[in-house]
Amino acid sequence: MLKIFEKIIISVTVFLTSFLIASGVLLAFVNVVARFVFHEGIDWAFELTSYLFIWSAMFGAAYLFRVGGHIKVTILVDLLPPKAAKFVILLADIITLFYIVLVGYFGYLFIFDPDYGVFASGEVSVDLNIPMWYVYTIIPISMIIAAILMNYKIIEDVKTPADEIASKSESEMIIEEVKENLGEIK
Repeated sequence: MLKIFEKIIISVTVFLTSFLIASGVLLAFVNVVARFVFHEGIDWAFELTSYLFIWSAMFGAAYLFRVGGHIKVTILVDLLPPKAAKFVILLADIITLFYIVLVGYFGYLFIFDPDYGVFASGEVSVDLNIPMWYVYTIIPISMIIAAILMNYKIIEDVKTPADEIASKSESEMIIEEVKENLGEIK
């Protein structure tokens, strides 16, 4: 049951990342064509394109927590014996999870704090004229997804024998995981 839930979360996250970036590229292209061919740009296109790219990056970052795709310096971990390396990797995963939860919590406060939050301020976007709290909700949403996926990574790291964690380089593990996930999505 947990594996199915993980696959659903990963599939939705990958879809949203792809869809949002494709939408941003398409909207930017349409705006460029409108501006240079018809000499009339779409006023709100730049703002929406920016939001689409930001949302895409946040969903993509959440997915990368699961596959270990964020930048790491592993030279010291690679020198450690397997059991110590596994311990350090698990410690780093737990610290990362703690960081994700903090960002999500403070992102939530940034939006919904009754006195100082964006929701309470009534701030609206310049061109789209929508409440900015809609835009900023990506912070807690993506951090919830990242926390869920990071938990799955921690569970996987706990189950993986120390020899296997130490025997593969980070890049090999990432490539293997991405291929595995892409194969399951198709």
